[in-house]
Amino acid sequence: MTNTLPLDDFRNLLANLPAADMAAVERVRMLFSKADKPRASLGRIEDIATWLAAWSGRAPPAVNRPLVAVFAGNHGVTRHGISPRPVAATANAVELCAAGGAAINQVCIANDLGLKVFDLALHIPTADITQDAALDERGSAATMAFGMEAIAGGTDLLCLGDLGVGNSTVAAALFAALFGGKGSDWAGPGSGADAAMQRRKAEVVDAALAFHGANLRDPLEALRRVGGREFAAIAGAILAARMQKIPVLLDGFAATAAAAVLYAANPGALDHCLLASLSTEPAHVRAAERLGLRPIFDLGMSHGEGVGAGLAAGLVKAAALTSSGMAAAVRG
Repeated sequence: MTNTLPLDDFRNLLANLPAADMAAVERVRMLFSKADKPRASLGRIEDIATWLAAWSGRAPPAVNRPLVAVFAGNHGVTRHGISPRPVAATANAVELCAAGGAAINQVCIANDLGLKVFDLALHIPTADITQDAALDERGSAATMAFGMEAIAGGTDLLCLGDLGVGNSTVAAALFAALFGGKGSDWAGPGSGADAAMQRRKAEVVDAALAFHGANLRDPLEALRRVGGREFAAIAGAILAARMQKIPVLLDGFAATAAAAVLYAANPGALDHCLLASLSTEPAHVRAAERLGLRPIFDLGMSHGEGVGAGLAAGLVKAAALTSSGMAAAVRG
């Protein structure tokens, strides 16, 4: 009889990921090659259509039920004064989304996208990562499993965003744990931290790294120790989408850090993902390069509340329609 840990199920999934549908890829490439246009003249539009076919198995591809899922969490580490915003701002942002008044609501209306916003126990912040693990193993596994439920009800394009005061510091800690370096290499201005606060953020990251030490070598351990609920949920959602062959758009520094956990466990784990946009966090460029993710947009937005992913979804939908419309003309 073997002893299994709560996170072992996710480790097993990461070791057995579905591959891309290469027949669908070749079909889309063939249709574009036959279209009455110069070769590869549509640039990344063709690449996006091909990616969509690879991970949906449909050629030509289609996007009929796109969904934006935004996960919100609070962090005990904010007690160190690492954000210019109060912790209550997370719940306020969730309430604004529920009332239809957030930017992501308007982007979803403009691009005909579904929207789900998940309040991940905002009244119970995670533990202070400089003194304890953010989550215990059962809590981390349960939150990943909850994130996997984001695709329940069906979607064919999943757009992921985050909300969470202090989560740029947590993201910096995760990147440092996964890819090396110290706090000053990864911590940036976040939601408007001044120079003194940025130094404090870097010190907090260094303190967390020192406290957890060698326990951070395992990516899923790093996630539960120096991550947070929105990070665990986003990682679960990405993994569920891969198992169900659903393409994913990532948005923002925190969502990219959650994705990095899966990449560290299996470098092929993000092949079904595109990065919607770069944030203004200086380290986001380096993180994206490390993950092999080329952003669709660089709009100078500082947060990953799903807005970049929602905007990119409009482009992905256009790429799918371009492919299918030109395919119809070829068949005609």
